[in-house]
Amino acid sequence: MSVNPSPASAVGGPTWSADQIGRVAAPLREQAVTLVRDAILGFRLEPGQRLVERELVEQLGISRATVREVLRQLATEGLVTVVPQRGAVVTALSAEDAADLYEMRASLEALAVQRFVQRATPEHVAELRAAVTEIEHTASAADPQDQLAAKDRFYAVLFTGSGSEPLQQTLAGLQARVRLLRATSLSEPGRPAEAAAELRAVVDAVEAGDAEAAAAACARHIHNAARTALARLRSGS
Repeated sequence: MSVNPSPASAVGGPTWSADQIGRVAAPLREQAVTLVRDAILGFRLEPGQRLVERELVEQLGISRATVREVLRQLATEGLVTVVPQRGAVVTALSAEDAADLYEMRASLEALAVQRFVQRATPEHVAELRAAVTEIEHTASAADPQDQLAAKDRFYAVLFTGSGSEPLQQTLAGLQARVRLLRATSLSEPGRPAEAAAELRAVVDAVEAGDAEAAAAACARHIHNAARTALARLRSGS
């Protein structure tokens, strides 16, 4: 099924497709959540765009009750915001909120890197190297979802290898909004290759067993990403 959002729901935005709904072995709700989430992270559904239940029922081919469950799930993740008199809209992070999130990331992820150096197994370190190699390979990918998926795998290895349940739980709560910021940063031409080089420096320090250098490289990567993303948010582009 091809999707052609009405002008009221997609003003100024590209179309998106629900062709894959029902084609994989997963509950329709999970498929719909994944589809809408990916459309938001890929900017096919743009920040501030209304998500009209009736249109989503038609576009996704699911019930209104399921659409409401999807919107509730994405609201929990921070990707959808319910606005009085407007209903559900794609979350539009302010530059101030984004700056706060980046500062939180810089502190938490630097700590995760330090714990990784202290606690990770050799297998975890090898997996982290493989993950950064994949990030390098996807840096020139046409589909931004490939870049985001590669970075997701990198951070999954990093957080698991850190051996810290509190850190993992705290970072999991930020994950969706972090991915939204990551998508914003990576949409800047040349930024994916820069990010890959920065993360390679993190892994180099990890392999050298230098927790302080690895944490500093991680913080440097996040500050560079913040500079790129905040410039885009403040310019409105």
